[in-house]
Amino acid sequence: MSDSTGNESRRDGRPHGDRSAGRAGGRPTGGRPGAGKPNEGRPARGKPAEGAPARGKPADGAGRPPWKRDGAAAGGKPDEKRLWTKGGAPARGDRDARERELPEDRDPFGTRSVRSRHDDPDIPDDVSPKELDRIALNELKTLSKENAEGVAKHLVMAARLIESDSALAHQHAISAARRAGRIGVVRETLAITAYAIGDYALALRELRTYRRITGRDDQLPMMVDSERGLGRPERALELGRSVARASLPVPVQVELAIAMSGARLDLGHPDAALAELEIAQLDPSTAYSYSPGLFDAYATVLEELGRTAEAEEWYARAEVAADALDGDDEDDMIEVVEEELDGDER
Repeated sequence: MSDSTGNESRRDGRPHGDRSAGRAGGRPTGGRPGAGKPNEGRPARGKPAEGAPARGKPADGAGRPPWKRDGAAAGGKPDEKRLWTKGGAPARGDRDARERELPEDRDPFGTRSVRSRHDDPDIPDDVSPKELDRIALNELKTLSKENAEGVAKHLVMAARLIESDSALAHQHAISAARRAGRIGVVRETLAITAYAIGDYALALRELRTYRRITGRDDQLPMMVDSERGLGRPERALELGRSVARASLPVPVQVELAIAMSGARLDLGHPDAALAELEIAQLDPSTAYSYSPGLFDAYATVLEELGRTAEAEEWYARAEVAADALDGDDEDDMIEVVEEELDGDER
């Protein structure tokens, strides 16, 4: 998957950008997550009740479950002396008790599996694993050939659909993750598609996993944005400060500055938000791949501060930089020359 960036000039009161494309279809850029925030909440993790029998051992220590000993009902069935854990299931190792479970005891809540059902989306015949970025393909070499090809095709589909149908792209990413959950690029793609559909909790979780697997901080800006999407700007700032900026590639530094600026605005601190963006890369004379997003974010904060005239200038610079980069497929850097026109030429 190739690296690329793209931003649109938006004036909704917060700096933001398009983070919906990662290695699967372009490196994401910094900015503000969309509106709609997913509901938080995790199932409680209960501990076994005190006095519960040891796992895999009979309660009375006689070598057999209680219902096989004295007091067993006729026909060899238990007399309500089955061995249970707190959740209502037989203790591990008590196979006889499990075989005699009633259907409603086996699945009292109607959930046959902890993992939710997922049907793999269709993959068109024209999709080839070779469309995937060479670096990503190398990561899949630890898989069997057949599995690697299937995972690669799902990643290619995620890249194709991330802009037009992010929900379907996410389904492809899920399919890839179920087949190759220990591969960094797979978890990264799943995080990016989760971000694209507004599931910031899942995006943050997957990015943490990606970070543990690869040891890389290149998706730190998206992690900061995910914290913002969850309504936690203070934690976003703390996370953004956890890594030395100088240790990050320049494009990532810019993305992080935009994300941190957005967190400052979330807290109602526009002056601090502007300071986050006043970095060396804020150079109107040169347009890099990250410049349109940076210029646009800077204009947005200026507008927030009531400096409308300056904001309009930076919005215009963002558009010029984007147009210049769109018209050049060779370089990710363009020199921008601003000319003053005489009144008769305007």
